[in-house]
Amino acid sequence: MSELRAATRQSTARTGIIEFDGARGIVSIPCTISDVSGTGARLKLDWSLSFPKQATLIFADGLRKTCRVAWQKRRLLGVAFADGVASQDEQALMMTEEEQALHRRHIGAQVRGAREARGYTESQIANLIGVSPEFVSRAESGEISIPLHQLTHIADLLLVDLDSLVAGPASVDVSASDVELAAR
Repeated sequence: MSELRAATRQSTARTGIIEFDGARGIVSIPCTISDVSGTGARLKLDWSLSFPKQATLIFADGLRKTCRVAWQKRRLLGVAFADGVASQDEQALMMTEEEQALHRRHIGAQVRGAREARGYTESQIANLIGVSPEFVSRAESGEISIPLHQLTHIADLLLVDLDSLVAGPASVDVSASDVELAAR
């Protein structure tokens, strides 16, 4: 089954608060952030209620993201960030180190797959984007993050959408340890 959302979500289990303007002022509802991506999140609520089209998601560390409700099914709520893709600093606050490592491995595997499909070597891509072959190797293995400007350049060179590199179907072999990390 293909992924229809704009970015791959990473499992998490964080607490947060949904805030919105109610008839009698600001309403604050506790929630569990069950998964998150650079473009949105899936939330679990303690009870079912009707939500307005827009609200603010407040992460436990104070990060605030204005969201629009994409869907609601009983106590589950899917939200999309109203201001587009979260910055790398914001995403770092949204996910644990382990979750970020899993995300880097996913992106690296997508880049490797696209590069190999086009017949490029690591050295050729490195030369074209102005980095070392070691950087490409480490990025494809998920050891380091690929800056957005370089990821955009790679997508252009490989004739693929940036979204397919960041949010394409999972191509990383998920080991038991990865599943345990994502479940924390």
